[in-house]
Amino acid sequence: MNKNYYAVIMAGGVGSRFWPLSTQQFPKQFHDMLGTGSTLIQQTFNRFENLIKSENILIATNKKYEDLVQEQLPKVLSNQLLLEPTMRNTAPCILYSALKIYNENPDGIMIVAPSDHLIDDETTFLKNVQTSFNFCEEHDALMTLGIQPSSPNTGYGYIQFEHAEDTIKKVANFTEKPDLETAITFIQNGNYLWNAGIFVWSVKSILKSFETNLPEMFSLFNKGAICYNTTSELSFIEENYASSQNISIDFGILEKATNVFVLPVNFGWNDLGTWGSLYSKLNKDINNNATVNGKVIYRNSRNNIVRTQTGKRVVIQGLEDYIVVEKEDVILICPKNKEQEIKEITLDVKSQFGDKFV
Repeated sequence: MNKNYYAVIMAGGVGSRFWPLSTQQFPKQFHDMLGTGSTLIQQTFNRFENLIKSENILIATNKKYEDLVQEQLPKVLSNQLLLEPTMRNTAPCILYSALKIYNENPDGIMIVAPSDHLIDDETTFLKNVQTSFNFCEEHDALMTLGIQPSSPNTGYGYIQFEHAEDTIKKVANFTEKPDLETAITFIQNGNYLWNAGIFVWSVKSILKSFETNLPEMFSLFNKGAICYNTTSELSFIEENYASSQNISIDFGILEKATNVFVLPVNFGWNDLGTWGSLYSKLNKDINNNATVNGKVIYRNSRNNIVRTQTGKRVVIQGLEDYIVVEKEDVILICPKNKEQEIKEITLDVKSQFGDKFV
């Protein structure tokens, strides 16, 4: 395997729309969402191991998840963990990881990817990553993988690319989650892709872009250059991370830079953002009911997703298009078309029942 290849797995999110399964103490990336025997972060790590040496796979996460990461990824050593003392969005931890890699290997090429996405066709995914690595080795480029849209989805950001015969396209514009009418127009235009939040670049290219576009943040993290990959790294991050600007890599870098490219891809991607997105990936019975872990009798019921503790016996009578989730001493019953309100529901739960349940 190429010693210059690195991966940074972003594993600091909470996944509040997957409540009650996903909580602040045990977020969705550490759960076996599909009932396959492996968690989302384990699947992501194992996928990258086919292309990247395991010691070159870094995990960026909140420090309170350190034990969870080490329990689920026993191959990962402490120096592969980027422990964020506070949440500061994606730009700071990407800069931190780039400086850490640069300190070890200035010729490093890195991919940044979320820990909680599903990818059906891993062979095609790895081929796309290799194509991106090859391009970034030869060019001063910031690359992203753009998902070929299958519908005018309003839950994703969009990437507009310039029309060209080249496989890799120059990015013209980024658009945040659009309304339905705008999304339909994007699909009709034919040069828009979903933004999956998967990025590839050389550490030299991304550091140069940080220095140009987010100079204060670059200066803050770069002053600890001699600390990275030493015993001083953790204390430097503890002392300085909270002073960083809270901004995404999209807003802070990609929407400003002029050397951004996209590779249109189609490898069966699902960002697993909601119970509905999970439902779409699960096997279903003749009435389109999906079950995870439990043993369910469905009577006059259809289009439901039911997730319980392993082996729990459940009877569903006369229910249609619902989410039913049981976790220890919490049960959620919610119409699928109201799933976007689950994030708001957790606020009520916190108020009524306390922090321990969210």
